[in-house]
Amino acid sequence: MSRDLLLSIDLGTQSVRALLFDRQGHLKGRAQQVFTDYQREQPGWMTHDGEAFWQAAAACCRRLMAEHPAGQVAGRVAGVSVTTQRGSIVPMAADGRCLAPAVIWLDQRRATQLPRLSPLWRAAFRMAGVSRTIETLQRDAEVNWWAEHQPDMLRGAHKLMLVSGLLHQRLTGRFADSVGSQVAYLPFDYKRHAWSGSADWKWQALAVQREQLPELLPVGERLGEVTPQAAALTGLLAGTPVIAAAADKACEILGSGALAPHIGALSYGTTATLNQTLPRYVEPEPFVPPYPAAVRGHYSLEMQIARGFWLVSWFKQQFGHPERESAQVLGVAPEQLFDELIADIPPGSLGLTLLPTWSPGIRHPGPEAKGAVIGFGEVHTRAHLYRAILEGLAYGLREGAERLQRRSGVKFTALHASGGGAQSDACLQLTADVFRLPVARPHTHETSGLGASMDCAVGLGLHANMEAAVAEMTRVARWFEPRPEAADRYDRLYAEVYRPMYGRLQPLFERIRAITGYPAA
Repeated sequence: MSRDLLLSIDLGTQSVRALLFDRQGHLKGRAQQVFTDYQREQPGWMTHDGEAFWQAAAACCRRLMAEHPAGQVAGRVAGVSVTTQRGSIVPMAADGRCLAPAVIWLDQRRATQLPRLSPLWRAAFRMAGVSRTIETLQRDAEVNWWAEHQPDMLRGAHKLMLVSGLLHQRLTGRFADSVGSQVAYLPFDYKRHAWSGSADWKWQALAVQREQLPELLPVGERLGEVTPQAAALTGLLAGTPVIAAAADKACEILGSGALAPHIGALSYGTTATLNQTLPRYVEPEPFVPPYPAAVRGHYSLEMQIARGFWLVSWFKQQFGHPERESAQVLGVAPEQLFDELIADIPPGSLGLTLLPTWSPGIRHPGPEAKGAVIGFGEVHTRAHLYRAILEGLAYGLREGAERLQRRSGVKFTALHASGGGAQSDACLQLTADVFRLPVARPHTHETSGLGASMDCAVGLGLHANMEAAVAEMTRVARWFEPRPEAADRYDRLYAEVYRPMYGRLQPLFERIRAITGYPAA
């Protein structure tokens, strides 16, 4: 029997999916389980049982393997790769038990008792003007919160694993993870793609010991094989190779075909991002590292809008009742009806302009940040507001693109878009207009799973290198070309209205924070 299929386990924030791809990048099978059981013990907290993550992933694999007579699918699987949500950490015992729930990347708890840095490092950070950045990192780090509130548990943890590492351990029995998955508050050297050296300041800033971190393997390396225990739970054949892939965002970039530095990778997801992949280390902002790419030895420069397409979900919940009800009757996605809603709204939404800084940041936006909408008039409707949301996100991503291009020295000639928002024709057309660049929609919306399968294919030698895998496994379903008249209008609105907004409103945001206490310091 030919081993001609590649299995990706894609565990995101909203669901886990088991995906089968062939060597040409065609999706041949899919099973999904949505997560509705996140725990929120206190406002702003968000955790999930790590074992439940694994059981859900295994159940999806089992359903996928059972779609055909026994062994016919499992016997064709050449290898397995895992791609997961970034920054979610779970402490594990030596026998593989989860000692505490996985703290999810959206969790907002903060440590108050911080490990103390040496005077030399504190002085260096003061001189560089990044003391607040380092302190924010320390407060956000899950290990520092555990050290303050659950010190015995933290000291007793055998390993601190990302969700990717948890799944790898369950599949192979080995405490190992991919270099490409390391996006978290852990002592990782983003330039060398290895755990930090002993003299690195991160060991002082974070309450973790070197022996508590798993073995790291490069993207494309064999992490192990499916154990008999994992085979019984997943329906896979014992001995099936497990190949190191990368985090979901990195795999999404690869699966969209955005490997070359001149192609920007847009992701219209809960967090909207723009990424640029380079074979050299370039910090998108000083002291902000690029993340590991889904290609060995490459780096992913990233800018984020933290509440990106969350804004679209917010609009749908608050103002989209007619479309949601009609979508149920018609059996279509509500977003399709939202596209129709704004079909007659002109570019620029008659001046209604949205600033998408809904979540505080460290530098830009700062900790005082809030969102804003200006330009309201009696002509504006909820349709104008919806289009202004899409335009504001595109403006914010364009601003980030300009920063990335300045830092890297490489200009974008095209954009590849993925994520839920990329299924909207209206969104991709106005994005092409705002950027004045062609925008491509990939042939599949399962780009993160496809990227993981591409890592698997190259790691197994099914494709000679990543360039060959991109050429063979990725395709463009549709191009959206910029319209000159719309692009001209967006250029002026972006330069003359959007760009000055944050600076003009920042003093007011600070006063709101001082008066109301929101957002908290």
